[in-house]
Amino acid sequence: MPLSAEAVREALRGVKDPELDRDLVSIGMLKDVAIADGAVTVNIELTTPACPLRETIEKDVRAAIVKLGAKQVAVTFTSNVLGRRPGPAQARIPGVRNIIAIASGKGGVGKSTVATNFALALARYGARVGVLDADVFGPSVPGMLGDATSPAVTASGQKIQPAVHYGMKVMSIGFFVERDGAVIWRGPMVHKLLTQFLEDVEWGELDYLVCDLPPGTGDVQISLSQLIPLAGAVMVTTPQDVAIADVVRGISMFKKTEVPIIGIVENMSGYACSACGHHDPIFAQGGGRKLAETYGVPFLGQIPIDTRIRIGGDVGRPIIVGAPDSEIAKTYMEIAARVAGRLSVANFAAPKRSPSLVTIR
Repeated sequence: MPLSAEAVREALRGVKDPELDRDLVSIGMLKDVAIADGAVTVNIELTTPACPLRETIEKDVRAAIVKLGAKQVAVTFTSNVLGRRPGPAQARIPGVRNIIAIASGKGGVGKSTVATNFALALARYGARVGVLDADVFGPSVPGMLGDATSPAVTASGQKIQPAVHYGMKVMSIGFFVERDGAVIWRGPMVHKLLTQFLEDVEWGELDYLVCDLPPGTGDVQISLSQLIPLAGAVMVTTPQDVAIADVVRGISMFKKTEVPIIGIVENMSGYACSACGHHDPIFAQGGGRKLAETYGVPFLGQIPIDTRIRIGGDVGRPIIVGAPDSEIAKTYMEIAARVAGRLSVANFAAPKRSPSLVTIR
Protein backbone atom coordinates (compact mmCIF):
# COMPACT_ATOMS: atom_id res chain seq x y z
CA MET A 1 0.00 0.00 0.00
CA PRO A 2 1.45 3.41 -0.99
CA LEU A 3 2.21 5.89 1.80
CA SER A 4 -0.87 8.06 2.24
CA ALA A 5 -2.91 9.71 4.96
CA GLU A 6 -5.51 6.97 4.67
CA ALA A 7 -2.84 4.27 4.99
CA VAL A 8 -1.51 5.97 8.13
CA ARG A 9 -4.98 6.15 9.64
CA GLU A 10 -5.58 2.51 8.87
CA ALA A 11 -2.25 1.52 10.44
CA LEU A 12 -3.05 3.47 13.60
CA ARG A 13 -6.29 1.56 14.03
CA GLY A 14 -3.99 -1.12 15.40
CA VAL A 15 -2.49 1.20 18.06
CA LYS A 16 -4.36 1.47 21.36
CA ASP A 17 -4.30 3.88 24.24
CA PRO A 18 -3.07 1.37 26.86
CA GLU A 19 -5.26 2.76 29.64
CA LEU A 20 -8.47 3.23 27.65
CA ASP A 21 -7.91 -0.01 25.70
CA ARG A 22 -9.30 1.53 22.50
CA ASP A 23 -7.53 2.31 19.25
CA LEU A 24 -6.46 5.89 18.60
CA VAL A 25 -8.59 6.33 15.49
CA SER A 26 -11.96 5.07 16.76
CA ILE A 27 -11.86 7.29 19.87
CA GLY A 28 -10.73 10.36 17.96
CA MET A 29 -7.24 10.72 19.41
CA LEU A 30 -5.67 10.91 15.94
CA LYS A 31 -6.29 14.51 14.94
CA ASP A 32 -4.11 15.15 11.91
CA VAL A 33 -1.86 13.42 9.39
CA ALA A 34 0.59 15.26 7.11
CA ILE A 35 2.92 13.66 4.55
CA ALA A 36 5.73 15.34 2.64
CA ASP A 37 8.58 13.62 0.77
CA GLY A 38 8.18 10.40 2.70
CA ALA A 39 8.11 12.14 6.09
CA VAL A 40 4.97 11.68 8.19
CA THR A 41 3.75 14.00 10.93
CA VAL A 42 0.81 12.99 13.09
CA ASN A 43 -0.95 14.83 15.90
CA ILE A 44 -2.27 12.77 18.80
CA GLU A 45 -4.74 14.30 21.25
CA LEU A 46 -4.21 12.84 24.73
CA THR A 47 -6.87 12.76 27.43
CA THR A 48 -4.55 14.67 29.78
CA PRO A 49 -1.23 16.50 29.39
CA ALA A 50 -0.02 14.38 32.33
CA CYS A 51 -0.63 11.14 30.40
CA PRO A 52 1.52 8.52 32.18
CA LEU A 53 1.85 6.37 29.03
CA ARG A 54 2.65 9.07 26.52
CA GLU A 55 6.03 7.53 25.66
CA THR A 56 4.42 4.13 25.07
CA ILE A 57 1.85 5.66 22.72
CA GLU A 58 4.55 7.55 20.80
CA LYS A 59 6.67 4.41 20.45
CA ASP A 60 3.73 2.36 19.15
CA VAL A 61 2.67 5.10 16.73
CA ARG A 62 6.17 5.41 15.30
CA ALA A 63 6.50 1.65 14.88
CA ALA A 64 3.18 1.39 13.04
CA ILE A 65 4.04 4.19 10.61
CA VAL A 66 7.60 3.02 9.96
CA LYS A 67 6.17 -0.30 8.77
CA LEU A 68 4.46 1.64 5.96
CA GLY A 69 7.85 2.75 4.65
CA ALA A 70 7.98 6.27 6.07
CA LYS A 71 11.46 7.82 6.00
CA GLN A 72 10.79 10.00 9.03
CA VAL A 73 8.05 10.10 11.66
CA ALA A 74 7.21 13.07 13.86
CA VAL A 75 4.59 12.74 16.61
CA THR A 76 3.14 15.87 18.19
CA PHE A 77 0.76 15.90 21.14
CA THR A 78 -2.08 18.09 22.33
CA SER A 79 -4.51 17.24 25.13
CA ASN A 80 -8.23 17.33 25.73
CA VAL A 81 -8.83 16.87 29.45
CA LEU A 82 -12.04 15.00 30.08
CA GLY A 83 -14.37 15.97 32.89
CA ARG A 84 -17.12 14.27 34.83
CA ARG A 85 -20.67 14.02 33.53
CA PRO A 86 -22.42 17.39 33.82
CA GLY A 87 -25.04 17.66 36.55
CA PRO A 88 -26.78 20.22 38.78
CA ALA A 89 -23.80 20.58 41.15
CA GLN A 90 -21.49 21.26 38.21
CA ALA A 91 -23.25 24.60 37.69
CA ARG A 92 -21.43 25.99 40.72
CA ILE A 93 -18.11 25.75 38.89
CA PRO A 94 -18.99 25.18 35.23
CA GLY A 95 -15.49 25.65 33.84
CA VAL A 96 -13.77 23.12 36.11
CA ARG A 97 -13.25 19.66 34.58
CA ASN A 98 -12.06 17.64 37.59
CA ILE A 99 -12.12 18.37 41.32
CA ILE A 100 -9.63 16.34 43.34
CA ALA A 101 -9.75 16.18 47.13
CA ILE A 102 -6.46 15.70 49.00
CA ALA A 103 -7.43 14.24 52.36
CA SER A 104 -6.00 12.62 55.47
CA GLY A 105 -7.42 10.90 58.49
CA LYS A 106 -5.30 12.85 60.97
CA GLY A 107 -3.24 16.02 61.12
CA GLY A 108 0.53 16.21 60.82
CA VAL A 109 0.96 13.78 57.93
CA GLY A 110 2.03 16.46 55.41
CA LYS A 111 -1.25 16.60 53.52
CA SER A 112 -0.92 20.27 52.52
CA THR A 113 2.66 19.72 51.40
CA VAL A 114 1.48 16.86 49.20
CA ALA A 115 -1.44 18.93 47.91
CA THR A 116 0.69 21.92 46.86
CA ASN A 117 3.41 19.84 45.22
CA PHE A 118 0.83 17.61 43.52
CA ALA A 119 -0.96 20.66 42.08
CA LEU A 120 2.34 22.15 40.88
CA ALA A 121 3.23 18.82 39.25
CA LEU A 122 -0.01 18.86 37.25
CA ALA A 123 0.69 22.47 36.24
CA ARG A 124 4.23 21.55 35.21
CA TYR A 125 2.79 19.02 32.76
CA GLY A 126 0.87 21.87 31.16
CA ALA A 127 -2.54 21.49 32.78
CA ARG A 128 -4.60 24.45 33.95
CA VAL A 129 -4.74 24.05 37.72
CA GLY A 130 -6.44 25.73 40.65
CA VAL A 131 -6.02 25.14 44.39
CA LEU A 132 -8.80 25.52 46.93
CA ASP A 133 -7.48 25.59 50.48
CA ALA A 134 -10.49 24.14 52.24
CA ASP A 135 -8.69 23.78 55.58
CA VAL A 136 -10.67 26.64 57.07
CA PHE A 137 -9.26 26.34 60.59
CA GLY A 138 -5.63 25.80 59.62
CA PRO A 139 -4.99 27.35 56.19
CA SER A 140 -1.38 26.77 55.19
CA VAL A 141 -1.44 26.78 51.39
CA PRO A 142 -0.80 30.56 50.97
CA GLY A 143 2.37 30.33 53.06
CA MET A 144 3.58 27.19 51.31
CA LEU A 145 3.16 28.77 47.87
CA GLY A 146 4.87 32.05 48.72
CA ASP A 147 4.27 35.54 47.33
CA ALA A 148 1.49 35.93 44.81
CA THR A 149 -1.06 38.35 43.51
CA SER A 150 -3.78 38.97 46.09
CA PRO A 151 -7.44 38.08 45.59
CA ALA A 152 -9.47 40.99 44.24
CA VAL A 153 -13.03 41.80 43.26
CA THR A 154 -13.63 41.72 39.51
CA ALA A 155 -14.58 44.88 37.62
CA SER A 156 -18.25 43.87 37.64
CA GLY A 157 -18.14 43.45 41.40
CA GLN A 158 -19.89 40.09 41.09
CA LYS A 159 -16.94 37.73 41.45
CA ILE A 160 -13.69 37.37 43.39
CA GLN A 161 -10.55 37.05 41.32
CA PRO A 162 -8.39 34.37 42.97
CA ALA A 163 -4.75 34.83 43.86
CA VAL A 164 -2.18 33.43 41.44
CA HIS A 165 0.79 31.38 42.64
CA TYR A 166 3.20 29.91 40.10
CA GLY A 167 0.53 30.26 37.42
CA MET A 168 -2.15 28.50 39.49
CA LYS A 169 -5.37 30.10 40.71
CA VAL A 170 -5.54 29.83 44.50
CA MET A 171 -8.19 30.66 47.09
CA SER A 172 -7.91 30.36 50.87
CA ILE A 173 -9.37 31.89 54.01
CA GLY A 174 -5.73 32.56 54.84
CA PHE A 175 -5.82 35.55 52.48
CA PHE A 176 -8.50 37.24 54.56
CA VAL A 177 -7.47 36.68 58.18
CA GLU A 178 -4.44 37.84 60.11
CA ARG A 179 -1.61 35.35 60.20
CA ASP A 180 -1.95 34.80 63.94
CA GLY A 181 -5.74 35.04 63.94
CA ALA A 182 -8.00 32.07 64.67
CA VAL A 183 -11.11 31.16 62.71
CA ILE A 184 -13.74 30.23 65.32
CA TRP A 185 -16.78 29.15 63.35
CA ARG A 186 -19.53 26.59 63.63
CA GLY A 187 -20.49 24.23 60.82
CA PRO A 188 -23.09 26.43 59.03
CA MET A 189 -20.58 29.29 58.67
CA VAL A 190 -17.99 26.91 57.22
CA HIS A 191 -20.56 25.61 54.74
CA LYS A 192 -21.42 29.18 53.69
CA LEU A 193 -17.75 30.08 53.19
CA LEU A 194 -17.11 27.03 51.03
CA THR A 195 -20.19 27.86 48.96
CA GLN A 196 -18.82 31.37 48.38
CA PHE A 197 -15.38 30.03 47.46
CA LEU A 198 -17.00 27.82 44.86
CA GLU A 199 -19.73 30.07 43.45
CA ASP A 200 -18.30 33.56 43.91
CA VAL A 201 -14.71 32.95 42.81
CA GLU A 202 -13.81 33.42 39.15
CA TRP A 203 -12.17 30.03 38.65
CA GLY A 204 -12.55 30.18 34.88
CA GLU A 205 -11.53 27.20 32.78
CA LEU A 206 -9.53 24.65 34.78
CA ASP A 207 -8.51 21.10 34.01
CA TYR A 208 -8.02 20.28 37.70
CA LEU A 209 -9.07 21.97 40.93
CA VAL A 210 -7.08 20.53 43.83
CA CYS A 211 -8.86 20.84 47.20
CA ASP A 212 -6.70 20.66 50.31
CA LEU A 213 -9.05 19.37 53.00
CA PRO A 214 -8.61 19.57 56.77
CA PRO A 215 -7.81 16.31 58.56
CA GLY A 216 -10.60 14.07 59.74
CA THR A 217 -14.18 13.53 58.62
CA GLY A 218 -15.94 16.73 59.62
CA ASP A 219 -18.03 19.57 58.24
CA VAL A 220 -15.73 20.56 55.38
CA GLN A 221 -15.58 17.06 53.90
CA ILE A 222 -19.35 16.63 54.14
CA SER A 223 -20.08 20.09 52.72
CA LEU A 224 -17.78 19.67 49.72
CA SER A 225 -19.24 16.25 48.98
CA GLN A 226 -22.70 17.84 48.93
CA LEU A 227 -21.81 21.02 47.05
CA ILE A 228 -19.68 19.81 44.14
CA PRO A 229 -19.05 16.64 42.12
CA LEU A 230 -15.72 15.46 43.46
CA ALA A 231 -13.89 13.37 40.87
CA GLY A 232 -12.18 11.50 43.67
CA ALA A 233 -10.02 11.68 46.77
CA VAL A 234 -6.30 11.09 47.24
CA MET A 235 -5.63 9.86 50.77
CA VAL A 236 -2.35 10.91 52.42
CA THR A 237 -0.89 8.93 55.30
CA THR A 238 2.35 8.22 57.10
CA PRO A 239 3.35 4.57 57.53
CA GLN A 240 2.64 4.13 61.25
CA ASP A 241 -0.44 2.34 62.56
CA VAL A 242 -2.09 5.34 64.21
CA ALA A 243 -2.16 7.26 60.91
CA ILE A 244 -3.31 4.21 58.97
CA ALA A 245 -6.25 3.68 61.35
CA ASP A 246 -7.46 7.24 60.76
CA VAL A 247 -7.15 6.89 56.98
CA VAL A 248 -9.43 3.86 57.16
CA ARG A 249 -12.09 6.11 58.70
CA GLY A 250 -11.56 8.65 55.93
CA ILE A 251 -11.97 5.99 53.25
CA SER A 252 -15.19 4.85 54.93
CA MET A 253 -16.55 8.42 54.93
CA PHE A 254 -15.82 8.98 51.24
CA LYS A 255 -17.45 5.68 50.35
CA LYS A 256 -20.59 6.72 52.23
CA THR A 257 -20.65 10.03 50.33
CA GLU A 258 -20.01 8.18 47.03
CA VAL A 259 -16.65 9.84 46.37
CA PRO A 260 -14.20 7.47 44.62
CA ILE A 261 -10.81 6.85 46.24
CA ILE A 262 -8.21 7.57 43.55
CA GLY A 263 -5.36 6.15 45.60
CA ILE A 264 -3.09 6.43 48.61
CA VAL A 265 0.14 8.40 49.02
CA GLU A 266 2.54 7.39 51.79
CA ASN A 267 4.30 10.51 53.05
CA MET A 268 7.35 10.61 55.36
CA SER A 269 8.11 7.05 54.30
CA GLY A 270 11.65 7.15 55.61
CA TYR A 271 14.71 9.33 56.05
CA ALA A 272 17.91 8.89 54.06
CA CYS A 273 20.91 10.49 55.76
CA SER A 274 22.57 12.91 53.35
CA ALA A 275 25.96 12.27 54.98
CA CYS A 276 26.11 8.47 55.08
CA GLY A 277 23.13 7.33 53.03
CA HIS A 278 21.66 5.24 55.86
CA HIS A 279 17.89 4.82 55.53
CA ASP A 280 15.86 5.09 58.73
CA PRO A 281 12.11 4.23 58.63
CA ILE A 282 11.24 6.72 61.38
CA PHE A 283 7.48 6.22 61.10
CA ALA A 284 7.59 2.47 60.36
CA GLN A 285 7.51 1.14 56.81
CA GLY A 286 5.07 0.07 54.13
CA GLY A 287 1.83 0.94 55.93
CA GLY A 288 0.40 2.91 53.04
CA ARG A 289 1.06 0.18 50.51
CA LYS A 290 -0.50 -2.48 52.76
CA LEU A 291 -3.56 -0.29 53.28
CA ALA A 292 -3.96 0.16 49.53
CA GLU A 293 -3.76 -3.59 49.01
CA THR A 294 -6.28 -4.25 51.78
CA TYR A 295 -8.87 -1.87 50.31
CA GLY A 296 -8.14 -2.62 46.67
CA VAL A 297 -7.15 0.93 45.73
CA PRO A 298 -4.01 2.06 43.87
CA PHE A 299 -0.86 2.86 45.80
CA LEU A 300 0.28 6.10 44.20
CA GLY A 301 3.77 6.46 45.65
CA GLN A 302 6.07 7.11 48.61
CA ILE A 303 7.47 10.50 49.60
CA PRO A 304 10.52 10.34 51.90
CA ILE A 305 11.48 12.78 54.64
CA ASP A 306 13.79 15.40 53.18
CA THR A 307 14.86 18.76 54.60
CA ARG A 308 14.37 20.35 51.17
CA ILE A 309 10.64 19.63 51.39
CA ARG A 310 10.41 21.35 54.76
CA ILE A 311 12.53 24.33 53.68
CA GLY A 312 10.53 24.71 50.47
CA GLY A 313 7.26 24.80 52.37
CA ASP A 314 8.61 27.34 54.87
CA VAL A 315 9.92 29.80 52.27
CA GLY A 316 7.07 29.41 49.79
CA ARG A 317 9.07 27.56 47.16
CA PRO A 318 7.89 23.92 47.07
CA ILE A 319 10.34 21.25 45.97
CA ILE A 320 8.64 20.88 42.57
CA VAL A 321 9.72 24.48 41.93
CA GLY A 322 12.87 24.69 44.06
CA ALA A 323 14.43 21.36 43.00
CA PRO A 324 12.53 20.22 39.88
CA ASP A 325 15.18 17.66 38.89
CA SER A 326 15.33 15.98 42.30
CA GLU A 327 14.15 12.42 42.81
CA ILE A 328 11.36 13.66 45.09
CA ALA A 329 10.09 16.07 42.44
CA LYS A 330 10.13 13.20 39.93
CA THR A 331 8.09 11.11 42.36
CA TYR A 332 5.50 13.88 42.63
CA MET A 333 5.36 14.07 38.83
CA GLU A 334 4.77 10.31 38.68
CA ILE A 335 2.01 10.54 41.30
CA ALA A 336 0.32 13.37 39.38
CA ALA A 337 0.49 11.35 36.15
CA ARG A 338 -1.05 8.30 37.82
CA VAL A 339 -3.92 10.36 39.23
CA ALA A 340 -4.55 12.11 35.91
CA GLY A 341 -4.49 8.81 34.08
CA ARG A 342 -7.01 7.23 36.45
CA LEU A 343 -9.34 10.21 36.09
CA SER A 344 -9.12 9.98 32.29
CA VAL A 345 -10.15 6.33 32.41
CA ALA A 346 -13.01 7.10 34.83
CA ASN A 347 -14.27 10.01 32.72
CA PHE A 348 -13.90 8.35 29.35
CA ALA A 349 -17.46 7.05 29.26
CA ALA A 350 -18.93 10.51 29.96
CA PRO A 351 -21.53 11.43 27.30
CA LYS A 352 -20.32 15.01 27.04
CA ARG A 353 -16.76 16.27 27.06
CA SER A 354 -15.54 19.80 27.52
CA PRO A 355 -12.53 20.68 25.33
CA SER A 356 -9.37 21.86 27.00
CA LEU A 357 -6.71 21.98 24.33
CA VAL A 358 -3.16 22.30 25.62
CA THR A 359 -0.11 22.11 23.40
CA ILE A 360 2.55 19.95 25.02
CA ARG A 361 6.04 21.19 24.37
